[in-house]
Amino acid sequence: MKIDKNKLKDYIIRLKNAKILVVGDLALDEMVYGDTERISREAPVLILQHTHTKFILGGASNSAHNVSEINGGGVSVIGVIGDDYQAEDLKNAFREANINCDSLIVDKSRKTITKTRISGSCSHSITQQIVRIDRQTNTPLPEETEEKIIKEVEKLVPLHDAVILSDYHIGTLSDKVIKATIETAKKYNKIVIVDAQKNLDRYKGITSMTPNLPDTQKHVGFYLKNKEDFIRAGNLLLNQSLAESILITCGADGMVVIEQDGKYTHIPVFNKAEVFDVTGAGDTVTAVYTLALAAGADPVYAAVIGNIAAGIVIKQFGCATTSIDEILKSVPENIELEN
Repeated sequence: MKIDKNKLKDYIIRLKNAKILVVGDLALDEMVYGDTERISREAPVLILQHTHTKFILGGASNSAHNVSEINGGGVSVIGVIGDDYQAEDLKNAFREANINCDSLIVDKSRKTITKTRISGSCSHSITQQIVRIDRQTNTPLPEETEEKIIKEVEKLVPLHDAVILSDYHIGTLSDKVIKATIETAKKYNKIVIVDAQKNLDRYKGITSMTPNLPDTQKHVGFYLKNKEDFIRAGNLLLNQSLAESILITCGADGMVVIEQDGKYTHIPVFNKAEVFDVTGAGDTVTAVYTLALAAGADPVYAAVIGNIAAGIVIKQFGCATTSIDEILKSVPENIELEN
C-alpha cells in the first residue's frame, strides 16, 4: 500500500482543528536536580546541593500535553487530585501547557499522583537519576468521587471531538467511569481511544485502542511473530472491545493496524537514527493518532502520522512533545506499507 503524501499532509494540517478530552490517571513528574557535594557522615549516601526543580506532565497528563502542543490548547482533562501542594504544582503545569484543567476533582483521601526523580551530577560526568519516589493512592475511588468524575464527563464530552481514556491503573478509570464515558461518547457520536497496559477487555464499544506489543501478547496469551499472529490477536481485541480498529505499537519494528474483517497493515519506523529516549513515546502516538482520527483520517493514515510524531519525540530526553510543523517536515518522501 502506498500512502498519498498530499492526502497525508492535509490530515496533518487539520490536526489543529480537533478538540480532545483526556480522562485518566493525571500525573506530575517532579524532576529534582543537584550537584554532588560529598558523602554524608550520617550514612553512606550522596549529599546533593540542590540546583533546580522542573515539573513535567506525566501519565495521562502527557497525552494532554502532546495534544495541546499540536492543536494550540484545544484539550481538557478530567481526573483526580489530592488536597496537597503537589495538586497546585500539577494545576500550574497544566496552565503553562495551555490545558483546560477546570474539571479536576479534589479528593482529600487521595494523593496527587507524583513521581519525583532525584538526579545528581558532578563536573566530569553526565546527570544521572539516583532515586525515584512515587506518591499515589491505589485503592478504589470512593463512590462520591466517581459520581463527580462522571458529571464532568457528561458536561465536557459534547464539547470535544474525541476522548482519550488513559489508564495507568492507579484507580481513576473505574468500571463505572469507563462505562459512563463510553456511553456518553456514543450518545454524542464521539471518538473514544483507549491507552491501557492491561485488562484490555474492560473497554467495550470504543473506536480504537493503542496497546504495545508486550502488553498485547500478555493479554492474548501468545507471542506475535508473524502477520497471522497479529491478525489473530487483533481480531480477538476487536471482538472483545467492539472497536473499529486496533493499533499495536511494536517499538523498533514500527506498528500494526488491524481493522474489521482482518485487514492488516504494518507501518515501519521511518527514521531509526538518533534514538535517545522512548519515554512517553506511547503517549505521543495515542495523542496524535486520536487527533488524526478526529480530523477525518482513516486508522492507517492516523497511525502513520502518529508514527512520524513518535519518531520526533524519541530524539529528545524525557516526556517530549512535537508540533504540526515538525511532523510536516518529517514526512518521508515515499511511504510503502505492508498489507
